[in-house]
Amino acid sequence: MLNEELLTAAIPICDVDHFQLTAALSEELLAAARAAQNFAYAPYSNFAVGAAVLLSDGTIYRGANVENASFGLTVCAERVALFNAVSEGRIDIAAVALVTSSQNLLKPCGACRQVIAEFSQADNPIVIVSTCASGLTVTEKISDLLPDSFTLI
Repeated sequence: MLNEELLTAAIPICDVDHFQLTAALSEELLAAARAAQNFAYAPYSNFAVGAAVLLSDGTIYRGANVENASFGLTVCAERVALFNAVSEGRIDIAAVALVTSSQNLLKPCGACRQVIAEFSQADNPIVIVSTCASGLTVTEKISDLLPDSFTLI
């Protein structure tokens, strides 16, 4: 659980509509996710996933999936990227990109959707940009992927 100080930190949150990502910014975010995919630790599934998180000031954090022999301890790329940002005090998340080598478009799992929703703003939800090896790319709001997220605050 986040502490009260982190939740109330004076972090500037961009007033830009997150869903209006420019094509160039979206491609930069996807390129960062592709680069992160190269660092995936996936010896069991051989399924490397890369993710990138865009902050309101344009900063990008990357993450890759990290598997474990105890499968329940595996962490998805989206959560690694988000945790990288949050561990440095950044919760002003604007968008998350997800890249796989699958021919089919894949979207964040339920756990990742809930973690993404934790940092979303009701009036300006985080955008998810997903792409795959076939080139199919889709942009969606987290509120559409997880319309009834769990919240305590």
